[in-house]
Amino acid sequence: MKDIGLFAFADEAGKNLETQIEAMLENSVQGLEIRSVDGENISDISFEKAKEIKSKMDANGLSVFSIGSPIGKIDLIKDDYSAHLEKFKHCLELAEILGAKHFRLFSFYTPEGENPDEYKDIAFERLEDFVDISRGSGVVLCHENEKGIYGDTAKRCLEIHRTFPEIKAVFDPANFVQVGQDTNEAWDMLKNYVEYLHIKDALPDGSVVPSGKGIGNLERIIGEYLKSGKRNMTVEPHLTVFDGLENLEKTGGKLKNKYVFNSNKEAFKCACDALKGILEGICYE
Repeated sequence: MKDIGLFAFADEAGKNLETQIEAMLENSVQGLEIRSVDGENISDISFEKAKEIKSKMDANGLSVFSIGSPIGKIDLIKDDYSAHLEKFKHCLELAEILGAKHFRLFSFYTPEGENPDEYKDIAFERLEDFVDISRGSGVVLCHENEKGIYGDTAKRCLEIHRTFPEIKAVFDPANFVQVGQDTNEAWDMLKNYVEYLHIKDALPDGSVVPSGKGIGNLERIIGEYLKSGKRNMTVEPHLTVFDGLENLEKTGGKLKNKYVFNSNKEAFKCACDALKGILEGICYE
């Protein structure tokens, strides 16, 4: 696994940067897909804060792989797009400071209960803005499939990547499961556009479980991704932490649901271990 680029949303291990660094080092994670630090979203941190983060990451031999931004995660109709566009520009500057070469974004929430296809034109106009503004930055824009946004299904994601070849795909199996999209079908449609993977699995009811324990077909997807010559993936635990676990009677601190954890760091380790277990069973050279 030495040639695998293993990164993580380490804010799920802890709020402050020191805890995140500790969790990454303990789990042999090489760096961050940075989403929040010290309780502050990446889109809101200052340039000075970004320099401080970069310095601490460098000192520990870690990197910032991607900006895990919330860009494109606003309502297409109701929210202030002009202000959001300024936030996008700010995040691009942060990427340069942090040394991140990838930038995760979304394709906007469409009005609930309405056909997303009716909002294709406005969504694409805004994605085009992102492409134009980022041109020449050296940062790869990567669209993540997500429930509720225009690009929630494989079909609409494919439309995005065919229209904007500059925008690559972040393939998230669990998010596809949560919208009823078969992940094998999605992978077959999108694999040629995938830049990196979000490692997250889910059950038919949408609940997130460790990789390989759901119906996301992660073994096949990770295996084919690696055989294609690509190597980068981000662990995104999204596993349940039960704060009062130690106070339960008759259970000895254990619940029947083995996917509930008594700390964020424990959940983070489980997610990392699940991915490593899959990787150990894959022959991709």
